[in-house]
Amino acid sequence: MQKLSIATAVAAAVLLSACASTPSFNQQALPATVQVPAGHKVAMETVGAGDITYECKLKKDSADQYEWTFIGPDAQLTDRGGMNVGKYFGPPATWQSNDGSKITATQLAVAPAGAGNIPSQLVKANPAMGNGAMTGVTYIQRLATKGGVAPAGMCGAANAGARQTVKYQADYIFWKAA
Repeated sequence: MQKLSIATAVAAAVLLSACASTPSFNQQALPATVQVPAGHKVAMETVGAGDITYECKLKKDSADQYEWTFIGPDAQLTDRGGMNVGKYFGPPATWQSNDGSKITATQLAVAPAGAGNIPSQLVKANPAMGNGAMTGVTYIQRLATKGGVAPAGMCGAANAGARQTVKYQADYIFWKAA
């Protein structure tokens, strides 16, 4: 009976360690536009959850048409275990680690992520400010998005300047040169 208990405990430990392992990101399974170039490795994985703010503004190059315009994000970044590791805010779009290091980035590409979801995204990181987790990050992917699209409500001259926030969630994968 004791041998069976030990075997059961070992099997449970192996199963739990497999569940806790970091997911791998098969770049070939992603749209080509948001794949990270060869020669890079995953440095950190986070889940961002929070709000995106939109403002009702005149459409660019239009005298009388309005649209909800992206203003910026405000999200907490957690690791896969749910521990807070930083924040994502803007403008400009900034990812900041709890160690104080932070980066901004330039969008390279987006790819559709399903109805009602902001697109997947690939950005090229600018050099980090401060030393820490963000030092050496070269690319960031936004994947597995949920929500975050512009409000569906009326946007026109009557409510120009109005702001609305929408909830969203996304995986942010940070890459460094291999």
